[in-house]
Amino acid sequence: MGQRTIALLYGRVDPDAPQDEKDVLVQLETVRAALQSLGYETMDVPLSLDLGVTRAVLRSARPLAVFNLAETIEGKGSLIHFAPSLLSTLGIPYTGAPIEAILLTSHKILGKRMMQAAGIRTPPFTGAVLAADASPDVEPPWIVKSVWEHASIGMEDSAVVSAQRELSAEIRRRQAAERIDQLFVEQYIDGREINVALLGGRDGPGVPQILPPAEIQFLDYPPGKPRFVGYRAKWDEASFEYGRTPRRFVFPPEDSTLLDTLQQISLHCWNLFGLRGYARVDFRVDARGEPWVLEVNTNPCLSPDAGFLAAAAQAGLSRDEVVRRIVLECDVWSAAAADTVKKESDAWAPR
Repeated sequence: MGQRTIALLYGRVDPDAPQDEKDVLVQLETVRAALQSLGYETMDVPLSLDLGVTRAVLRSARPLAVFNLAETIEGKGSLIHFAPSLLSTLGIPYTGAPIEAILLTSHKILGKRMMQAAGIRTPPFTGAVLAADASPDVEPPWIVKSVWEHASIGMEDSAVVSAQRELSAEIRRRQAAERIDQLFVEQYIDGREINVALLGGRDGPGVPQILPPAEIQFLDYPPGKPRFVGYRAKWDEASFEYGRTPRRFVFPPEDSTLLDTLQQISLHCWNLFGLRGYARVDFRVDARGEPWVLEVNTNPCLSPDAGFLAAAAQAGLSRDEVVRRIVLECDVWSAAAADTVKKESDAWAPR
């Protein structure tokens, strides 16, 4: 192994894991197929809390690079930065965002504080919630979120509340869930939900291409039902929400100024956090047309039905081209590895 092998690193998935964790296996299959189509050999490397095992496997295999698909370890999103930390220690090039960017964006409070300091509008929020009777110092309505998790874990309609009693009940409900580490409270922005995906590698290292924005539609939602993408909308195919939250890429002409603004803010976020490879920025747009950044997603989902590949397709990019460009953005290349990738990239680049 080595010169033409890319290791696929992902969080080990138990057979009885929930659907949001099993999704990484779909991504694994997608990326593996793309890499093999591009002429690479691949090897799957599951990651658990026994980091020594993974370390030994990677040191023995000496892959050209690692495609980092590790979103959780043992189901915990708070451990997402373990994978790039291990790879950096081993000196192995890896795809996607570097350690610092993953840590700062995955911890939503840290990310929001950085955005505020940089003048990027994000909904007002509290620090991490430690008590069910916590009283937010932001105006209602509120939405209760996990500090770390990015798969809408625990997010039901009850997450949006307007009264202190409802808030306390929701915090107690969420704190009782085994998969929730920490919570915080954010002001709920009732409005449109739009996301902007970015892909590196088109005009040189570190220069992203902004892909076509996508808006999540909330079809047939009755009055009073919160309009946000919760857990059921993402993972429960039998739910009301799953089939009524499609994305669209066609916008009316009057949205052109708004879309330009969202794209510029997304680029600002890319540069602020030092992103690399690929990312997605999620927005809410309020009734006045003002955009608010909800969060920045490093290494977003690459499942065939997920938003990133859909946005890439709107830009005329195939699955293989997306994966090729993500690999090109790896850092810390040795001279030999860089030469190998450059030759293979030139050979497989679309004409």
